[in-house]
This record gives sequence, C-alpha cells and structure tokens, in this order.
Amino acid sequence: MDDNQKPDGIVLTEAQKKTRRERSIAIALALGVLVVLFFAVTMVKGPAVMLRPM
Repeated sequence: MDDNQKPDGIVLTEAQKKTRRERSIAIALALGVLVVLFFAVTMVKGPAVMLRPM
C-alpha cells in the first residue's frame, strides 16, 4: 500500500469541522438546560409527583 494514498470517504475542511463542533456544543447545552429544567420542575412539585392515582 502507498502511504500517500488519499483517505476514503468524506474529508471535512477546517471550517466544516469548526461548524460541526459549534453545533455539537449548542446541542449539548440545550440538552443540559432541559435536564436542569426537568429537575427543577420535579423539585418544585415535591413529593406530589409520586402520589398520583394508577
């Protein structure tokens, strides 16, 4: 095999890698905010969350 061979598949440019990273960070932050929001709502409701009829 030749070491100078081009890699198979899609090769991203630096700008595309930066955009992908920024998008991933934004998604992670949004998910973190949702987790905190759900936790806060659960804490505000208190033990009443577990006292629901079946």
